[in-house]
Amino acid sequence: MILASLLFAFLAAALHVYIFTMESLTWTTPATWKRFGLASQADAETTKPLAYNQGFYNLFLAIGAFIGVGCMALGPDGSAQHVVGWTLIFSSCGSMLLAAAVLALSGKKYLRAAVLQGTTPLLAVVLGLLAVAG
Repeated sequence: MILASLLFAFLAAALHVYIFTMESLTWTTPATWKRFGLASQADAETTKPLAYNQGFYNLFLAIGAFIGVGCMALGPDGSAQHVVGWTLIFSSCGSMLLAAAVLALSGKKYLRAAVLQGTTPLLAVVLGLLAVAG
């Protein structure tokens, strides 16, 4: 269970780094703004500051999950590093999961993106809880 949880936490973090690159680095390229459902280059330019900010939220969540996975991988069982690792994984992946839930509640057109964004952190949290409880 631990290894599976760490794998899904890592995958969730990697996805959020990818989302960061789209929102903060490539937002105004047509391939990116079309993926996010914007209608025009002008819309992309108008929303660029908001997307830039949101991208960094995703990056910071990813960094927390990566550090959590690292603490778990490098620390001995039952160590303070494991406590820190689980705390970061549950906090970061839990926040990713809750953000996906908010996205899903924002409208039916966001449901696919919410499922994509929320599946790996959900699996990381659920399998992590099973590992900690077991």
